[in-house]
Amino acid sequence: MSILTKSVVAAGLAFGAMTGAAHAEYPEKPVQFIVPWPPGDLEDVLTRMIAEDFQKEYGVSAAVVNKPGGGGGPFPGAVEVAKAPADGYTIGSFIIAVPVVGPQVGIAELNPDPFVPLGNFLTYPFVIATGKDAPYNDVAGLAKHAQTNDVVLGHFGAPLVPTKVTFGLAKKMGFKFSSDAAFDALDCNTLASGDVDVINTTLQLILPCLKDIKVLASIGSERIALTPGIPTVAELAPDLNVALWNGLFVHKDTPQDVRDKIIAVAKKTVASERAQKLAKETGAAVYWQAATDVEALIKSDISALAGIDALLKK
Repeated sequence: MSILTKSVVAAGLAFGAMTGAAHAEYPEKPVQFIVPWPPGDLEDVLTRMIAEDFQKEYGVSAAVVNKPGGGGGPFPGAVEVAKAPADGYTIGSFIIAVPVVGPQVGIAELNPDPFVPLGNFLTYPFVIATGKDAPYNDVAGLAKHAQTNDVVLGHFGAPLVPTKVTFGLAKKMGFKFSSDAAFDALDCNTLASGDVDVINTTLQLILPCLKDIKVLASIGSERIALTPGIPTVAELAPDLNVALWNGLFVHKDTPQDVRDKIIAVAKKTVASERAQKLAKETGAAVYWQAATDVEALIKSDISALAGIDALLKK
């Protein structure tokens, strides 16, 4: 074999190796699931289940990375997913606010929306709650009390959907909160500290002290199984009917075959006994909603939120 022939063969082999590397089977290296909240709430627990199953299925490390926003909502975590390569190795576990509110809050990386849904897996049992010593037992009582007393609201971020729903409910009921503050976590300690009078949070975070607080309403269209006597915001004000969900998202340029592999694991996880046990214990809805249905839901939620924003501007 001549030197020229050997060079051509070597070049061909090198090119073949490079091409094989470029099209290596996914996944071939560690995968990160970004949860833009502190550990412990339902989206975190369920995403950890998905990551665990992903690791077992494909034999690569899969970790949940929590990226809370310091009271500013989920957007720093969402930006990290938006800036990552569109290769399926950085997956966002996002609440409704990321695709619905994210493009509207002046963050360049989120406008236009850079994500596509893989599917939704959770509807939160989200509630409006107060301390057991509060001199009111329902939203009507809160409205009356707030006419002559200062009432401070704790929330996860002013631009977020549950906060806007809570403000909208207050307006519908004829009162205003005297002030409000954003927190990364809203749990039993938040109310016990006396820093705020009312919080909107997930039931999961206040389950340990559920007997020592008062749930005034739940956000969404369906009553929560663990608090069946508590009305929904939708019952009190039908035009504030917005469900609070969480799903998996990737950059829109992520290949479909990569998306399909992530989806396959997530669907099995949410149908598993341990995931459904968590749903029963917390009052959450745990399921799998396909990407096309999530896309339609996002459009509907954007429209609903525009109506709430219009209400708040009146």
